[in-house]
Amino acid sequence: MNAIWLFMRKNYRVLLLVVAVSAVLWSFKPKFNNDDPEKDKILLDLITYVIEKGHYDPAAMDDNFSKGVYGNFIDALDPSKRFFLESDIKEFKQYELQVDDMLRNRDLTFFNLVYERVQKRMNEAKVIYRALNDKPFDFNTSESINIDSDKIAFAKNYNELKNRWRLQIKLSTLASLVDKQKIEQDKKAKDASYAVKTTAQLEKESRESAIKNLDEYFDFVSDLDRNDWFEVYVNAIVTQFDPHTFYFAPEEKEKFDISMSGKLEGIGARLQKKNDNTEISELISGGPAWRSKELEPGDVILKVAQGSNEPVEVTGMRLDDVVKKIKGPKGTEVRLTVRKVDGDVKVIKIIRDVVEIEETYAKSTVIEKNGKKFGLIYLPKFYIDFENDNNRDAAKDVEAEVLKLKKAGVEGIVMDLRDNGGGSLKTVVDITGLFIDEGPIVQVKSFGGKKDVLADHNPKVQWDGPLVILQNNFSASASEIFAAAIQDYKRGIVLGSKQSYGKGTVQTVIDLNQFKFPGQSNFGDFGALKTTTQKFYRINGGSTQLEGVTSDIPIPDRYTYIGFGERDEKKALQWDKIDAAPYRTSKSILNFESVVTNSQKRISENNQFKLIDENAKWINDRKDESLVNLNIDKFIAEQKNIEESTKKFKEITKYKNLLQIRNLPGELELMKKDADFSRKRKDWYEAISKDAYIDEAINVLGDIKSPLLANKPIPSKKPKLLVKS
Repeated sequence: MNAIWLFMRKNYRVLLLVVAVSAVLWSFKPKFNNDDPEKDKILLDLITYVIEKGHYDPAAMDDNFSKGVYGNFIDALDPSKRFFLESDIKEFKQYELQVDDMLRNRDLTFFNLVYERVQKRMNEAKVIYRALNDKPFDFNTSESINIDSDKIAFAKNYNELKNRWRLQIKLSTLASLVDKQKIEQDKKAKDASYAVKTTAQLEKESRESAIKNLDEYFDFVSDLDRNDWFEVYVNAIVTQFDPHTFYFAPEEKEKFDISMSGKLEGIGARLQKKNDNTEISELISGGPAWRSKELEPGDVILKVAQGSNEPVEVTGMRLDDVVKKIKGPKGTEVRLTVRKVDGDVKVIKIIRDVVEIEETYAKSTVIEKNGKKFGLIYLPKFYIDFENDNNRDAAKDVEAEVLKLKKAGVEGIVMDLRDNGGGSLKTVVDITGLFIDEGPIVQVKSFGGKKDVLADHNPKVQWDGPLVILQNNFSASASEIFAAAIQDYKRGIVLGSKQSYGKGTVQTVIDLNQFKFPGQSNFGDFGALKTTTQKFYRINGGSTQLEGVTSDIPIPDRYTYIGFGERDEKKALQWDKIDAAPYRTSKSILNFESVVTNSQKRISENNQFKLIDENAKWINDRKDESLVNLNIDKFIAEQKNIEESTKKFKEITKYKNLLQIRNLPGELELMKKDADFSRKRKDWYEAISKDAYIDEAINVLGDIKSPLLANKPIPSKKPKLLVKS
């Protein structure tokens, strides 16, 4: 989310940690190739056509639109203002009000100019920063750097640009040097005979590390070609219509489909690029590579062969191209020539299969407190397989988890939707139906004013007992539909951040290849456009757009005083209201007011939440501080002041609740068979044991008086205790 990134950019401590790469974050160095610009022109025609015909509320393509595209594109190229000169911006400026006309005329002059210039400036930047490795920095001089690029202008000339790079790398080196000095002091304290490295030695190590980080980043972005960069330009255009309209190049569309379905066909290994090599970074639990037990993290892929065909060298190849060669249909064979961690070279045969990315899916556990058992369901997104309705989706999985929890004899359920950015509209309707009788779930309004009411038509209720929805600032879209429906029906209690993200729009992914523009058939796949086609409304008529869902019980979090969400997005659609749908509230909670009052009292008296709120105020107070002193004594003094101020906030991470986490039937056996699954589950359970929000959600469940309890058989066997804290 852009809002998260803006906050991160202004957070002093975070920036110090990532300063080595922040200088070029989101900058690209694409390579020139012989692509026919005619394809780019057809792509712009396609996108313009689809938006004009299908977008919910298309913006006028006028001078204001043109200024927005211009600003978006320049910022995407050089957000840290360490590439372009003031003279470049003056040259670009002549096109600021012409982009809209250029789009109509299929004119790529502005794109070509900026693209070629950033190529030139990035090559120059390489020369600049590498030259800075020649001599040590002097940290006794009085210098400072402003780390908020919004507060600085583009460099007036080449010398000023060189100095900007020098200050950036000096800061990166200084931060590393101070950390290394602390490590040396700790080693000396533990071993009096230890020979502490000199400041000069540590400075050299830190400076070389800063340069190496930049080298690795530039090597990474050098893999991007003109098509990748044109995709950035296209998205600078389409996001002028709203922040959720987005163009997917063919490869990106495939990644989007995988993220929504949680599955792919391949070997089940995550890859990363290291210099010219492609390295295995992780094996996906249960996948073919994991099952073969021959590949392991750290292995370097040298060649790829399809079955018995000749192997192809992949050293130096783009990561996306290597991935394409390794992925393939279920049942086919791929042969990887790999250099093992121990240096041995080996050919490994793997039969591709469907790989399920387990962390994408819903999961649940039983929690005991005060002698009562409750269920927790964590849903990371509302996933679905668009290609096959019979495959796994969030609604089927949540229903299965509910049935497991009922069988375990729980007295209430927490649905944890924190950080859930949404997903399929269909699955959210189906999931809400698990908790209510028949009735409307959400209202959807299309372009032109037509309104549809999406409803649950199944009278069966899978869970009619106490229910709590746990949300935060990052709960968006489908998460908000679910929370709003539960809140409007008074079926459960919404607990968490003051309000959710506030995304009240629906997007449709449109395949651009279905249209037949002149010349289109000559250029292969054009990808897809995700565009806003509808707005959704609560059954009470109000939109969640901008306002989100207000928690019945708000709890402090570290972002309480930092404004972000849909309301802080440029070009976001506005809030409005329509007529309510006919619905009846449930009688699920007999003591709603007292439950809220009791929870608010606990929260106000809870030292953990007091500390979290104090930390949030501290973050807000410091968010605009962007000047960093590069004198080592002053830098260390500032660091000590910050550490002293934040020392008490470290207690937040030491919190432990009194929840007892118990395994569901069959889980222990699976954990014994699958070490990776076991590790991930134990990590989740450990996180739960430190989570004050889940603790309070369980307290709320225990307070709810419900006229109906879910039918629950007495469990034949008490689940084994896994974690007790």
